Amino acid sequence: MDNNTEGKPNNVEHPGHYNQDSGIECIEAIRASLGGEFAGYCKGNVMKYLWRYKYKNGLEDLKKAQVYLNWLVEEVERTTE
Repeated sequence: MDNNTEGKPNNVEHPGHYNQDSGIECIEAIRASLGGEFAGYCKGNVMKYLWRYKYKNGLEDLKKAQVYLNWLVEEVERTTE
């Protein structure tokens, strides 16, 4: 679900402010540092974005919740296989 078309910024899946010069995205560093706790991190972010979407960023927050939910599903699938 990559919405980055024609070089436009993508604040949902690959926000530029979460990348370092090394090319490592913040989420990958978080995943590596949390290990088995990454699923809980994703669940908390899903809850946060669903909680606030009506009052802050609307559809963008729903899309962010969806990204975190997808990562949560992937993590659960990866750890239960």
